Amino acid sequence: MMPLSRRDFLRYSLYSSIAGAGWLGLPKTLTAHAAETDGYKALVCVFLFGGLDGHDLLIPYDTASYNRFASIRQSLLNRYDGARARDNLLPLNLANQAAFGSRAFALPPEMPQLKALFDQNRAAIVSNVGPLIEPVTAQGFASGSAKLPPRLFSHNDQQSIWQASAPEGAQFGWGGLFADAMLSSGANGGVGEFATLSTASVGPFLTGTQVSPYQISLNGNAGINILDGRNASGSQGSLRNFLESARERFLAQGFEGSNILAQDIANKFRSGIETNAIFDAARASAPTLSTVFPENGLGSQLSAVAQTISIRNSLSTNRQIFFVGIGGFDTHSNQAADLPTLLSQLDGAFSAFDSAMIELGLSQNVTTFTASDFGRTLTVNGDGTDHGWGGNQIVMGGAVRGNSVFGDVPPADFGHDLDAGNGRQIPTLAVEQFAASLGQWWGLSDSEIINALPTLQNFDNANLALFNG
Repeated sequence: MMPLSRRDFLRYSLYSSIAGAGWLGLPKTLTAHAAETDGYKALVCVFLFGGLDGHDLLIPYDTASYNRFASIRQSLLNRYDGARARDNLLPLNLANQAAFGSRAFALPPEMPQLKALFDQNRAAIVSNVGPLIEPVTAQGFASGSAKLPPRLFSHNDQQSIWQASAPEGAQFGWGGLFADAMLSSGANGGVGEFATLSTASVGPFLTGTQVSPYQISLNGNAGINILDGRNASGSQGSLRNFLESARERFLAQGFEGSNILAQDIANKFRSGIETNAIFDAARASAPTLSTVFPENGLGSQLSAVAQTISIRNSLSTNRQIFFVGIGGFDTHSNQAADLPTLLSQLDGAFSAFDSAMIELGLSQNVTTFTASDFGRTLTVNGDGTDHGWGGNQIVMGGAVRGNSVFGDVPPADFGHDLDAGNGRQIPTLAVEQFAASLGQWWGLSDSEIINALPTLQNFDNANLALFNG
């Protein structure tokens, strides 16, 4: 086999777009120390790409509120074939009903299993949460005096702001910065390969200064497929020789060269191969879960997360953050047909994942939450809704103070102090407040949370009391 020159090796490697775990990470030491690193805890973010219509998740149920909601959305509700008729909704008997007086709320009929989780005190909704720099009112929004997040209503930018408190182009996300702080305090033995993990395409959310997301496929690690195929039947001889040479160079502990970039790339790719081998070995000994997940994209992703959590000890991890994604929520049109299907998928996958955590004995140790680009307008555009701002998100787990709605629920109407126009809700809870509450449960100290979420100091309440104890 003819050896490759270092120059050709690096050139072919870059052209192949092979990615090892965390190959762009730049180490940096944090000075704060986590308050708690004992035991195992995981956060699972399920990102609903496109912008979930929160008005269709937490539906007004008391007669007066429902009638007003139905009158505004009548043309859209007519397309649901009765699925949004008041008698078909799933009313919530909230533990914190007193906070809402005579107002009542319900879930859509496509979510009976989520309703059961509410009744079991295992699920809750965080209401009217979204990107904020400071508290905003309708008057401040209309006059232009309020400081607003950049590029409101833009998909890419609001997804990035949810994940990293900055618009598209942000480098580090709060999930990654949370993991950085934990590693600096000794969690996971100070090793970050399996601290942040993703089953879907992720923006900056899981990237920190010490960690970057490890990609897991639905059947194991994402692998470096082009190298894994070096022994595949039918491979051309020249390609097979190149791949074998590439693998040998990646694994060569003595790789040296005068080009620092060449050394870094080789080291990162070698680390990626070794990390994949560790994951594969642990995955091979994973326990078989009896929980059956739905056979759809979200079910498969959450099944992979559950399997990965089951091998936490083999991976020597006690703090992890996962990212899962599902698209289709940009319901400008055909909402009455598309959104119920998506909500049903959420319902089944969340219920299965909760059952899997119970099966693993980790119900109190894993918290799952949703996030989304933004909410949607209360007004309809014919057969759909348009981009909004504040929205409603689900939080689930045995440690959650369940059967509750946290935060304010603006009236389903126009002209109030939280209406930015067309029923776009001005958030009353910032993403940072939601994230801080999750971080506190995960074990972070106040100083570490502020380091990861610097605008948190602009808000009065940094703990939403989402959790028991």
